[in-house]
Amino acid sequence: MKTVTYMQAFNEAVDEEMARDKTVFALGEDVGNFWGNALGEYKGLAAKYGAERLRQTPISETAIVGAAIGAAACGLRPIAVVMFSDFLGVPMDEILNQLTKMRYMFGGIIKLPVVITSYSGAGFQAAAQHSKNMEGLFMTIPGLKIVSPATPYDVKGLMKSAIRDDNPVLFLLRSVLLAGGLKGEIPEEEYTIPLGKADIKKEGKDVTVVAIGTMVHRALACAEKLEKEKGISVEVIDPRTIVPLDKEAIINSVKKTNKLVIMDEEPKTGSVAAEIAAIVVEEAFDSLDAPIKRVCAPDTPVPFSPVLEKFWMPDEENLAKAIEEIV
Repeated sequence: MKTVTYMQAFNEAVDEEMARDKTVFALGEDVGNFWGNALGEYKGLAAKYGAERLRQTPISETAIVGAAIGAAACGLRPIAVVMFSDFLGVPMDEILNQLTKMRYMFGGIIKLPVVITSYSGAGFQAAAQHSKNMEGLFMTIPGLKIVSPATPYDVKGLMKSAIRDDNPVLFLLRSVLLAGGLKGEIPEEEYTIPLGKADIKKEGKDVTVVAIGTMVHRALACAEKLEKEKGISVEVIDPRTIVPLDKEAIINSVKKTNKLVIMDEEPKTGSVAAEIAAIVVEEAFDSLDAPIKRVCAPDTPVPFSPVLEKFWMPDEENLAKAIEEIV
């Protein structure tokens, strides 16, 4: 094993896949320059693979995603780099009406191995137009796989699987984890993680907490504190992929603990947390001994002020309160 940052893990995944498969290339506004995109996750790859494989584009998310769709339909494996997930509204027609529907409408005679990478989430004062979570919105679009990794190990293994997948994948990198230099261990040898397989980050017996993205780390910190101070045993599950969602892992945990709290950085309305809660009510209602709790952000844009942003983001205190209410 070796210790790397969240950013290094992503960079290694792309590097290894580009070395393995000459059809893999990335295109975006800053992927081909010294910086390697706004937060630097593609840094060094342009010097190694050249301008043909790290392609600079105009400031047009529509052009980036549209070109990626065409390239994929013609046999390449593009990584379309759309800096912040807030910007995904610009190429929405390409995503909603072309990328996610073409394989279905053409009867499966083409493949569309497009990976869209984008920054997601608040926590580093990037204000309302550079901090949004989009998982809940994009979860409503059939034909799109969604990945939301929380650790360096998950970033690398899932990104390699996403590039190899023959279907469109939205790969959401957590801005605060990239910028904050989160570190973790990954194997020295090559590995992949299958899409659709959740990870039990911590086993427990009193309550299940399903946490997404950055919230995984807050849930683990809360679980450790509650176990030490209150004797409450918390099981923390990280879905890792939102679509396909590992329903079996979540339901099996709820059947064991009989209680569920979902921690999701999105505003509560229309969130992934809402969908997970609905699934558990439909498929495991008899296992619940208490109401499901959702620990989410308020239904407002993300504030710019550091004090307000901290208040806006769900934290360990919010989660502990929800857990104590139902245990």
